[in-house]
Amino acid sequence: MSTALQDTDLPAIAVLLGHYFDALHRADTELLSRIFDDDARLYAPGVRRSKQQWLELVANRSVPATLGHAVAYQILSVELSGEQALAKVSCPLLGRHYIDYLSLLKEQGQWRIVAKLYADNPFINTH
Repeated sequence: MSTALQDTDLPAIAVLLGHYFDALHRADTELLSRIFDDDARLYAPGVRRSKQQWLELVANRSVPATLGHAVAYQILSVELSGEQALAKVSCPLLGRHYIDYLSLLKEQGQWRIVAKLYADNPFINTH
């Protein structure tokens, strides 16, 4: 992979992930809609959702920012291969600690999330 590609794409991916964290924290469904591909799917053990189904859930859940929850989201890793990437992120959200795997594609010069796998972090006891 060319270093020039990495040098420009990793910061762009970090910005996208920052938007993701901010949108989760504020339950900003408009921002989430912009950074997720229209055909994105969301997967968790026993759960399959369309982007629209997920956005409706986000719109109707408690808002961490309003509840005064700390912003503690973290990028754990990013694997970049040309115009595709996989980000592993930590998302402490509403009393739970999720690990999300976000699949990203760069199309027409823009990075977007095309799939999200998420589950409770097995290394943190939330009970």
